[in-house]
Amino acid sequence: MSQMPQLSACPSCEEPLESGDLFCGACGYDLSAVPARPATSPNGAASTAGRPAEWPVAPEADSTDTPAPTHLPTDLPGTDSTGTELTEPDEYPLPAPAIPAAPAAPAAPAAPAATPVPDATADPRTAAHEAAPPAGTALCVACRSGRVDPDGYCENCGHAQPRERDHMEQELDAVAAVSDRGLRHHRNEDAFAISAAALPDGSPAVVAIVCDGVSSATRPDEASLAASRAADESLRAALERGTHPQQAMHDAILAAADAVNALADEPPAAREHSPHQNAPACTLVGAVVAGGLLVIGWVGDSRAYWVPDDRTGPAVRLTEDDSWAAQMVAAGLMNEAEAYADERAHAITGWLGADAYELEPHTASFKPDRAGVVVVCTDGLWNYAEAVEEMARAVPADAAARPLHSAQVLVGHALDGGGHDNVTVAVVPFPCAPQGAGSA
Repeated sequence: MSQMPQLSACPSCEEPLESGDLFCGACGYDLSAVPARPATSPNGAASTAGRPAEWPVAPEADSTDTPAPTHLPTDLPGTDSTGTELTEPDEYPLPAPAIPAAPAAPAAPAAPAATPVPDATADPRTAAHEAAPPAGTALCVACRSGRVDPDGYCENCGHAQPRERDHMEQELDAVAAVSDRGLRHHRNEDAFAISAAALPDGSPAVVAIVCDGVSSATRPDEASLAASRAADESLRAALERGTHPQQAMHDAILAAADAVNALADEPPAAREHSPHQNAPACTLVGAVVAGGLLVIGWVGDSRAYWVPDDRTGPAVRLTEDDSWAAQMVAAGLMNEAEAYADERAHAITGWLGADAYELEPHTASFKPDRAGVVVVCTDGLWNYAEAVEEMARAVPADAAARPLHSAQVLVGHALDGGGHDNVTVAVVPFPCAPQGAGSA
């Protein structure tokens, strides 16, 4: 490898140099262009190969206006990379350095005129994305400019994007629902579906379905999504045909069960690498408000609560859990406090899935005599407001007028309590029933 000539001063402007300098700090002269110093041959003749050349001493600048003479690298003999003397230096010109007007004030190299000046206020994160993305393009939640690739990461800043189901909200005129991943789970295994339908007489019907995936089962998030969609579609179709809401609810739960069972129908080869997988499973609770009637249906431990607008009236839990604790209480073996304090309390005894023991859809029909709201939720909420009175206190007073806000408040109540589970809640306002209506 060739070595850089060791110089004590710049050959162009005489600026002192330090060991290892590649360019002059004053005039910018390229020190790699300095030729090797000629060596003296045995006969006393100077040779250009092997040693750095002896530079002539520059005269000191005086106080006159006459600039000091400057020596150029082409004033001295040089060699090429093989050590051969250059006999025709004009054919191999060395780079010309910038010549200062005086040693004390060397001229700075001029900047290219066409070089654009960067905007000091510009955000470097958005420089690569100045063009507006096409409508509908998913943008990063962090830098707000980068496109999101199919893997869920920002192409600009690399930030991982939240999953679509981590937090979901939906509002219709007469119903709203919110679902959140919670603070401890790595994904949201809950799902909901809300919709409106028209009965044959033209009167409205409102549907709310909430499902909770069984975490110990395989693909619980897929199970809850499939069940909520199937139940919602079945209910709307049956109500529009004129089917009684309670029968429509029963049939919708069966349709949801079929949808979850279908997820277990995998080819044998699909389980070769995961032989210990079990069938997807979930719970379900739903509510229908139609024709002055409130119909509830459920399987599992997701719940529905009735909370009247007039809080002087009693709030009521409308469902009974399919759980170990509920069985102990029903059999008279434990009181409710003892049963729910047991570590087996939340073990469910009913669910939707191919490995369910026996599917028993529960349905109930009510005719409230006053206005109120129905709270349809997973255990991610009622674990933090288990008693009816606690749930009634958590529901905002204006829940009937602001169902989405109320659902948000209830999810926040669970998150403030610890958010140990996914949280999903639907709030369904029930209008004031005609005078004289009683419970069914």
